[in-house]
Amino acid sequence: MRIFDIIISLSILIILAPLFFAVALILKVTGEGKVFYLQERQGRFGRAFKILKFATMLENSPNLGSGSITSKNDNRILPVGKYLRKSKINELPQLINILIGDMALIGPRPQVERDLLGVEKAELEVIQQIRPGLSGVASIIFRDEETLLQNYDDPRLMYDTKIAPCKAKLEFWYVKNRSARLDIMLLILTMHAVFVKNSQMIFKFYPSLVFASELIEDL
Repeated sequence: MRIFDIIISLSILIILAPLFFAVALILKVTGEGKVFYLQERQGRFGRAFKILKFATMLENSPNLGSGSITSKNDNRILPVGKYLRKSKINELPQLINILIGDMALIGPRPQVERDLLGVEKAELEVIQQIRPGLSGVASIIFRDEETLLQNYDDPRLMYDTKIAPCKAKLEFWYVKNRSARLDIMLLILTMHAVFVKNSQMIFKFYPSLVFASELIEDL
């Protein structure tokens, strides 16, 4: 699948070059004037790498508020940033991470080390056997994570005790069931989730994952 990842990510970068240029220009003249944001994440075998995103928050945001956890209407989000985050355009620079081999198109989402404290070590070892992905099963299901966290006084506690363990189970399931067919389906479901708010399509194809839907309903 590595060749597939390279071909697809390079093609998308070429097609979306005008969009990249427009977003870069807007970010340069608004907010803090920064275009890209680099953050250390845990990759394959737990190796750290720098993930690339469009800048959507205050530069010092990791040291403010809830740290690496972001909720909807977080006051650290820049004016243009909320639109980039909602549309997931802020994630597109990670196509460069895919080209250089840090990531894949589909896989477990790479996390900052702090956000893995709620994950069991045995599960994490399995999850980190493969390259992390731009999208994946947990990314699709928890696409609206920021909205889920906005109603809690302590979003960090909710993330560590509820969301992180659930994400880990989803990523564990992916690794154990990984195939080219699954990756293609998750790519299609990712695009569907981007355009259809609160999409439940993934549960129709993979009903064994309904436990995550039940958790979201309880949050």
